[in-house]
Amino acid sequence: MRLTEITYGAALAIEGYGPGFFRVGTHVLRGASLVTPWDAGAWGGLQDMASPLALVGKIDVLLVGLGAEISVVPKAFREALEAQGIGVEPMNTPAACRTYNVLLGEGRRIAAALLPV
Repeated sequence: MRLTEITYGAALAIEGYGPGFFRVGTHVLRGASLVTPWDAGAWGGLQDMASPLALVGKIDVLLVGLGAEISVVPKAFREALEAQGIGVEPMNTPAACRTYNVLLGEGRRIAAALLPV
């Protein structure tokens, strides 16, 4: 079997996560975080629609990591983003981190809004 190393160029990959933190590039983020290929920082959680909406025209899909277990994204959150053309994909946070990196490696226009595990 041949293994191919994945490179992300200048894009920010999620390097790791743990209880209450995410490691993105060389930075450690504490608490809820919003990660894009070009930036990563704090996010106000599911009540904060403004930060993901600021990505209109820059991303096609927002992966929403809902913590250790998958749950429901609030209807108003989903509808606000979908009305602006951003697909919302809820999953548990570990799956969101892995999926973000796979899609990043494919060059997709994605971001991840992550609640800590």
